[in-house]
Amino acid sequence: MIARVLTATVYGIDGIKIDVEVDITYGLPAFNIVGLPETSVKESKERVRSAIKNAGFEFPGDRITINLAPADVRKEGSSFDLPIAVGILAAMGALKNESLKDHLIAGELSLDGRVKAVRGILPVALLTRQEGIGTIIVPDGNGKEASIVRDIRVLGAGHLLEIFHYFKGEGELVLFKEDDREGPRPPAPDDVDFSDIRDQTQAKRALEVAAGGGHNIIMVGSPGSGKTMLSRCLPTILPVLGYAEAVETTKIHSIAGLLGPHRALIMKRPFRAPHHSISDAGLIGGGHVPRPGEVSLAHNGVLFLDEFPEFRRHVLDALRQPLEDGDVTISRVNNAITFPARFMLVAAMNPCPCGYFGDPKRACTCTGAQIYKYRSRISGPLLDRIDIHIEVPPVKIGELAADRYEEPSAAIQQRVARARTIQYQRFKRKTIHANAQMPARLIRKYCPLEAAAQAMLEAAVEKWALSPRAYHRILKVARTIADLDGVDGIGEAHVAEAIRYRALDKRLMM
Repeated sequence: MIARVLTATVYGIDGIKIDVEVDITYGLPAFNIVGLPETSVKESKERVRSAIKNAGFEFPGDRITINLAPADVRKEGSSFDLPIAVGILAAMGALKNESLKDHLIAGELSLDGRVKAVRGILPVALLTRQEGIGTIIVPDGNGKEASIVRDIRVLGAGHLLEIFHYFKGEGELVLFKEDDREGPRPPAPDDVDFSDIRDQTQAKRALEVAAGGGHNIIMVGSPGSGKTMLSRCLPTILPVLGYAEAVETTKIHSIAGLLGPHRALIMKRPFRAPHHSISDAGLIGGGHVPRPGEVSLAHNGVLFLDEFPEFRRHVLDALRQPLEDGDVTISRVNNAITFPARFMLVAAMNPCPCGYFGDPKRACTCTGAQIYKYRSRISGPLLDRIDIHIEVPPVKIGELAADRYEEPSAAIQQRVARARTIQYQRFKRKTIHANAQMPARLIRKYCPLEAAAQAMLEAAVEKWALSPRAYHRILKVARTIADLDGVDGIGEAHVAEAIRYRALDKRLMM
């Protein structure tokens, strides 16, 4: 007898429907899985066998063949355990094939029959809706995650027997409703806030501009000047995640297995801060079965790279594609997988190897050659892709002890949100939604300068020998500054401030 159960596998960040076909025939005892299964899928034979026996069923002693169709798609992961077990029960005659229709099943089995949570359930649930399948059965630990998806019925199971009794009409599974989704959470009492940062007015303003247009930024300053704290405050002034952005962000974290048990929709913008010893595969993504890297985990959020020049040169140069295109393509012999990677890059570095070049109180011990070698670790093409360069001077002790009002993140976020709303309206019929994403054609259309501002910019380009890419970056930053001011035209003041944010181009610290 042949049984058929619907399940899915994840390819990139999307789900692919898989038919689990089970055939039990007379012959020598055998248990075979075909259809390009990876090692984790092949190992499911032993988990399924033990789970069925320990659930109280007699495992068939005949020839069992499992076909995972389509056969040309590689299958990976432990989520095939549950549909294979249910398919075997149906092929044995313990369940009716008709009862399995309009159900998609995914989950891992323990040896005693318990159903364990798996990663990548959200893309599978989205596929369930896309294919018009009415119900998805998942482990209890994945129920809230799957309930993010609207217009499908999400059922959670804790044991193989619960699913058996459900299909027999003798019991019910846990129904996860859309109301179980995790909503926006209020900030925790220990969350960072711009009001906690004393002084650093220029750096705060630069971060506001960066957030207002989605611009990348690099901060240069001596150790202890506050670069890391400023960076960690940046997500607190970014616009709140919309539903579509939140689902896309959650999909990536689900595939990477970072959601944790009973977590649902991510409503807080990601902040990723990998160590400078990270490999290019860890940063960009990769592996035998490609997984998203840090740039994709930071999608719709912030990627913070501290000690920027300490990262290996080839690792930093791998950032060029995601910074330019907003996605990462990982190519293999038989396929290529694309992960989204539209993030704000925040880089921090010291002005020299010892960290005290230009410090008013501590003398620098580095030679000119050492400083040049240190800074040359960052290639010119990569630096060109960073819109804003600023210096972060040390904070005086008197400023730290002063009891004065500092503007909170909530007030800055309101201005950022207004600027982003202007940009959403400007680009509503296009595929971009922030000034930083404008190509050259849209820069010409949306960044016209007043005559005096144009003359100022041309003089700056000539004086500091700025590249065409840097010229366009200045225009985009000036557009954002004008949006923060709520004006259509870009004037001298806007261009002057944007030019001030190209510190590394102007060699102000050499």
